[in-house]
Amino acid sequence: MTSTLRVENLHKSFKLSAKRRKLEHTTDTVKHAVRGLSFTAGAGEIFGLLGPNGAGKTTTLRILATLMGADQGDVFLDDLSVARDAAAVRRRLGFLTSELKLEEFFSPDYLFTFFSDLHGVAPADREQRRTALFGRFGIDQFAGEKVANLSTGMKQKISLVIPLVHDPDVVIFDEPTNGLDVLTAKTVTDFLQELRGQGKTIIISTHIFSLAEKLCDRVGVILDGEMAACGTLPEITGELSLEDAFFQLYARKAGVAV
Repeated sequence: MTSTLRVENLHKSFKLSAKRRKLEHTTDTVKHAVRGLSFTAGAGEIFGLLGPNGAGKTTTLRILATLMGADQGDVFLDDLSVARDAAAVRRRLGFLTSELKLEEFFSPDYLFTFFSDLHGVAPADREQRRTALFGRFGIDQFAGEKVANLSTGMKQKISLVIPLVHDPDVVIFDEPTNGLDVLTAKTVTDFLQELRGQGKTIIISTHIFSLAEKLCDRVGVILDGEMAACGTLPEITGELSLEDAFFQLYARKAGVAV
């Protein structure tokens, strides 16, 4: 199944504690993390959210993945609303992060079976998926080991595979290469390109210009929770590099000269 994800006028704010206000050197009691964000990502496309830390990228992805509610606006997966049909949307997407915390007492085999059952994956499909994913990421030879006994890199690979047990139509990936060694990062980026070739709808967040240039068909630049620019790389950059175009947008937003 091919899918289109539409983000329409998202807003999200958080109350700031006294401790948080002190850390952020602000007197504001509310942080506006996302301000009227809208974009569309289609089947067979990698759409990138590019911005500095704190720009609102992760908050946006968590709303898309049904892990957090928006204050205003909505997200639609085809005709399904994240606000009204969260369970149905969740069945069709996978939210990948290298920071997923795994229960270390269990093995990769057990976790894969558990989450497959949770998603209602048929046993035959489950085994086919397990063989393909474990082989792709080199997990198969460690499938029966306790997670606690595995290397940090192997734990990261398992964290990336588990959200894909149900072969989702939409893959949402927060900072796809963050914390990964160069070989694992290459495996992940190659895999994302393969998923695009399968017609998946893929959304990633990143602050790495070279990664966005390598992977993304279109990019949305988020600054202070707002969409500063959205389009193909040539539409955003013109004659500039992506890095230079980004800093021009940043300077314009901040009202300073570059």
